[in-house]
Amino acid sequence: QIIPPEKIRDYLKAAEEWGVLPMFYLELSTGLRRGELVALLWSDLNLQTKTLTVSKSVSRGKGELVVTEPKTENSVREIYLSDEAIRLLVEDRKNHPFSPYMFPSPKTGGMYGPDCVGRIHKKLLEKAGIEEHVRFHDLRHTFATLALQNGVDVKTVSSMLGHFDAGFTLRTYTHVTRQMQESAAEKMGNFMAQVM
Repeated sequence: QIIPPEKIRDYLKAAEEWGVLPMFYLELSTGLRRGELVALLWSDLNLQTKTLTVSKSVSRGKGELVVTEPKTENSVREIYLSDEAIRLLVEDRKNHPFSPYMFPSPKTGGMYGPDCVGRIHKKLLEKAGIEEHVRFHDLRHTFATLALQNGVDVKTVSSMLGHFDAGFTLRTYTHVTRQMQESAAEKMGNFMAQVM
């Protein structure tokens, strides 16, 4: 399940009203795992190269937040950010200039718990009028689906998601790549019709 493309604007508007636009914009434009997103520190962002280093993840163990290495070896990665993502992050930092966390909890000033971010996501869906059952993890699928549909090659999407290989990404997003193949067949058919 993904956020319908025509509803993304409403979802991001809800995030802006809730005061969490930078976090959810970053999520939708990178497809990070929830634990990776809340583990981000300002030191992970390189403004010169416009890259974000993903090297840790947060989970809850025995009631405590635990920072660990990400899910797999391939999950440790460097991803490029859009100018808009950078702008939103830099602007948001003014709200908490001394916190080491990219997205500190407004309640504790510390790291957000992954479950808390999931609850905020549900509220944003409700506020945006999105009735489909879209889990937080589905924001990752939304990113991947939209990236593939907009012409980003599968190897690039795979490396941004931290997948082991592009084959896994292809198998996971078969429905999207099938549509892309249909589109490619149509384009090639049109081309061949012109040259014959």
